[in-house]
Amino acid sequence: MRLNWLPNAITIARVVLTLPLLWLLAKNDFRWAFWVAVAAGLSDGVDGYLARRYAWSSALGGVLDPIADKLLVSVGYIGLWWSGHLPGWLVALVFVRDVVIVLGGCAWWRFNGTFEAAPSFLGKFSTALQITLVACVLADLAVQPLPAGLLRWLSLATALLTLVSGLDYVIRYGQRARSALGERK
Repeated sequence: MRLNWLPNAITIARVVLTLPLLWLLAKNDFRWAFWVAVAAGLSDGVDGYLARRYAWSSALGGVLDPIADKLLVSVGYIGLWWSGHLPGWLVALVFVRDVVIVLGGCAWWRFNGTFEAAPSFLGKFSTALQITLVACVLADLAVQPLPAGLLRWLSLATALLTLVSGLDYVIRYGQRARSALGERK
């Protein structure tokens, strides 16, 4: 029996976990929300490991995995903003960055054809920091209070890196688009 479908099944389960996570955050049940987020985070590591270790990567997994990650981050940010534990300006910044990236990808596809997404180090680090902030806020609320000032510092670092990575994407892909248009002339 082949198990090459397993990483995608785990990724789909992670997408499904966004629903109870949102519900738990809306109910201010941070302890269970924390454990659902932990399970989702572990599943992300497991599906990635299986896909790499056994060469079970697929085109579907390449699309589903970042969608699952973004859904979880989005639900975490919306839920924690709604309950008053993340500032609205930070949530807006995270969403605006992602919308700009998606719109840029759509524009690229429209004018230049096939678009191959290549996440930058800054983009990956920004997403990791966004996830870390959600995990730390949930840990602070559900497990044990974190040292004073840590969440504020982490929020500011997340905002700065989100902004810098967004600008990096705009500049890098803007230059690539100009080059591609120049080659077509």
